[in-house]
Amino acid sequence: MRRAAIVGTGAIAAAHAEALRAAGERVELVAVVDVDTDRASAFAEEWGVPRVHPTSAALLQAEELDVVHVCTPPRHHVPVAQECLAANVNVLVEKPPALSLSGIDTLIAAERASTGRVATVFQHRFGPAAIRLRRLVSEGVFGRSFVAQCDTLWYRGDAYFDVPWRGTWDSEGGGPTMGHGIHQFDLLLSVLGPWQEIRAVAVRQARDVQTEDVSMALVTFADGTVASVTNSLLSPRETSQLRFDFERATVEVEHLYGYTDADWTVTPAPGHDEIVTRWRGEPSGIVSGHRCQLTAFLDALDSGEAPPVTLADTRNTMEFIAALYASAFTGTVVKAGQIGPDSPFHATMEGIGAPWTNNR
Repeated sequence: MRRAAIVGTGAIAAAHAEALRAAGERVELVAVVDVDTDRASAFAEEWGVPRVHPTSAALLQAEELDVVHVCTPPRHHVPVAQECLAANVNVLVEKPPALSLSGIDTLIAAERASTGRVATVFQHRFGPAAIRLRRLVSEGVFGRSFVAQCDTLWYRGDAYFDVPWRGTWDSEGGGPTMGHGIHQFDLLLSVLGPWQEIRAVAVRQARDVQTEDVSMALVTFADGTVASVTNSLLSPRETSQLRFDFERATVEVEHLYGYTDADWTVTPAPGHDEIVTRWRGEPSGIVSGHRCQLTAFLDALDSGEAPPVTLADTRNTMEFIAALYASAFTGTVVKAGQIGPDSPFHATMEGIGAPWTNNR
C-alpha cells in the first residue's frame, strides 16, 4: 500500500481525497497540511485522516511517504514540490503546476536531482473516451486532422474573486487561460500533438482583476491542423466543448467539469459509417476526473514508469499558455520554442504587462 498526504485542504482537496478513497487498498491517506489548522483538522475528521501537520516541511520530516498531493493556491505549487523532491517523494500537483515557464524549468531541474517524480493533474486526459480518441487517431482511423475547436465558457461572478489570491498575476499566474481553460486545451494538445504558432487576444471585459477574464486564440499545429481556443469566465450558460474535424469523421464532446461516453458524439463522413461502430465498441460510463488519473499514476509507480502527466508534457501546455499571453500582449504571432529565458514571458505570464490599466 502506498502512503499519501495532501498539502492544502481547500476545495479541490476533496476531489483528491475522494480519488484516494476510491483507490481502496492501493493507497492510504495518512496526513494533511494546511496553514489554516482548523480547516485542516475539519478536513482530516471528514475524510478519516489520522494526522495533521502545520507545514509541508513538518510533514516530510514526520512521515514516510510515497506521494504528496499538492492542492495549495498556485503560487505555492513549485516550493512545495521542490521540498518533496528534495525528500525523494513523488508529487501529484494541481494545475497550474507553476506560475511560469521558468517555474516549470525549476521543477525539471529539481526532478533530475531526485528519485521522486512530478505529475500534473490534467484529469481530462484520462477519461476512457479521450484515451480511445488518442488511440484511434494514432492508428489513423479518422484520417487527417483538419480543424478543431476548444471552448471553455464558464461563469465566475464578482464574489468569486473576493478570495485574495484570485485574479492576480502573483498568486494565480493568469486568468481563465491559466486556471480554467487549461483543462480543455491540454486535452486538445494531447490529441493533436505539437502546436506550431499562436495568434491571440486577451481582454479584461468585466471583472475587477489584474488578469484577463476572456482570451481567444487561433492555433496552427505541426500537422497543419488549425484550431480556435476560447477561455471565458463571463458566460452564463456554462459549457466545456471540444470538436475535432478529421478527414473521415467529426468527434465532439460537450460537458462542464467531467465527461462520460454519453457526452461524446461521432459523425462520420459519407462512406465511413464503420467509424461509429468502432467508436461505440468500447462503451464506458466512467466520468473523467481525478480517480482516472490517480489510477494511472499508481499503475506507473507500480511498474516503475514515469507517472503521467510528466513535466515534459506539462511544459508543452505551459509554453502554449505563455505563447498565448505573449501574442495577446505584443500583438504578434508567437511560434513554438520562441519563448526562451531571455523573454519577459518566460519568468511571468504577464510578460511586458497587460494592456489594460489595473484598478484593483
